[in-house]
Amino acid sequence: MEIKKLTLGPLQTNCYIVHNQTEALIIDPSFDGEYIINTIDKLKLSAKAILLTHAHFDHIGALEEVRSHYNIPVYIHAIEKGWLRDPSLNGSSRFGMKPVVCKEAEHELTEGKMNIGNFSIDILHVPGHSPGSLAFVFHQSSFAIGGDCLFREGIGRTDLVGGNFEEIQKSIQEKLFLLPDSFTVYPGHGPKTTIRHEKSNNPFIS
Repeated sequence: MEIKKLTLGPLQTNCYIVHNQTEALIIDPSFDGEYIINTIDKLKLSAKAILLTHAHFDHIGALEEVRSHYNIPVYIHAIEKGWLRDPSLNGSSRFGMKPVVCKEAEHELTEGKMNIGNFSIDILHVPGHSPGSLAFVFHQSSFAIGGDCLFREGIGRTDLVGGNFEEIQKSIQEKLFLLPDSFTVYPGHGPKTTIRHEKSNNPFIS
């Protein structure tokens, strides 16, 4: 299993392409759909699905372009399914930018295990940054894609719709920190980290 990180858009949001040399999952198509598509095509991958860690505008800016190009389904937590078409909830109406309005996702996710193509994924519900925030765990390759829950020596902001500081702390301590210390965490912004590093160095987690 390999992972390709694309840092895109004005908020430098990380889009991830998880692939096994033939099939790919697109996680958080943030901005610049043409670049995402060109990257997948250059790698000669077959895109199977789009997974969303949450529905904030900086994680879904290129969603419709990428979805329509590949004609693939979108997966999101059930709580935030309606956020895709509501700029007041996905935040795009609050930051002086063009409102982001997407079609609803084809699939609603809850915590548990899921298979898409040849990929086996453990889905963790990690609210706090937003009520439907998810982390996608790939146990065979020892990594997780955690959206805006846990950053390197930081956490996601909790002052947006549905955010809650105590909840994000609980999500990290009771969900992500139960992963093996050696696991790599790929966040929605900034560099990757490990569970071990965050247990010892994250000032927001007591």
